[in-house]
Amino acid sequence: MLATALRSGLKKRDMALPKLEKPRGLLHFRDAGSMPGVWRYWPSDDLAPFVEHYWTVEWDVPEPQLRETLPHPSIQLVLEPGREELSGIHTRKFSRLIEGKSRVFGVKFLPGGFRAFISKPVSTLSERVWDLPDVLGPSSRGLSRRALAHSDHQDTIHILEQFLRTFTPQADEAMFLVRRVAERVAMDRTITHVEHIVDTYAIGKRRLQRLFDEYVGVTPKWMIQRFRLIEAANQMHNTDNVDWAAIALDLGYSDQAHFIRDFKKIIGQSPADYHATLSAIPIAHTVDPSTSRKNDDAH
Repeated sequence: MLATALRSGLKKRDMALPKLEKPRGLLHFRDAGSMPGVWRYWPSDDLAPFVEHYWTVEWDVPEPQLRETLPHPSIQLVLEPGREELSGIHTRKFSRLIEGKSRVFGVKFLPGGFRAFISKPVSTLSERVWDLPDVLGPSSRGLSRRALAHSDHQDTIHILEQFLRTFTPQADEAMFLVRRVAERVAMDRTITHVEHIVDTYAIGKRRLQRLFDEYVGVTPKWMIQRFRLIEAANQMHNTDNVDWAAIALDLGYSDQAHFIRDFKKIIGQSPADYHATLSAIPIAHTVDPSTSRKNDDAH
């Protein structure tokens, strides 16, 4: 991989570093951190205020497989052979049937980070998948062809970052505030109500809602509930004995019935039924991205 990057004019210090943290929100995987064919990379420093990471999934499967993830409060730029799209935030789980041999490459923007690339509220993009040129203009036409012409991840990321830099995105205080709130909500499981954010950041509830409409695309309440459900799913992946009442209380639900209702609404199964399906799912083996990449001639 390093040799390919150097041939394409990249310096070693410019290479995107692999992101080794376990992904959250992948459904039907006992160990989401060892999902084969999946890689993630950190962005360059100048794009780090806007981009959470780059990701790619590659597959060669003899039979179709269903992949599902819980929705995150993030805009996603997604490239596939012959397709270039921008996915607004969806409030339902994402389902995708993969078959044959192919790959997809994406940019996951930080909550609030995509606002710097467009001139309208991010909420106008929600619940839809857009053709990329309809959102980012004619310069994005053909981005999939240019970026996916390379099998090496570093070359693809280099092209994506060059494209993103043409928008000269500028961060502002409101964007950083939204990002701090999102990070806190994601990591602090004691935040279970919007009032907790209002008190923590000394911000009015209406102003907070306006900021989320402008920069994120969903409400603060939705973000809190989604991260808490992601936490619940993660707990189920890591244990065989689950105290449902304790989980519901821990995640801020007034009773177990409300927790079950929200979980089933998003995932399509009750927590108990979903947990029962996990026991039959094998743990995948970790793939080292430094040793598994094809060379350019193999693509």
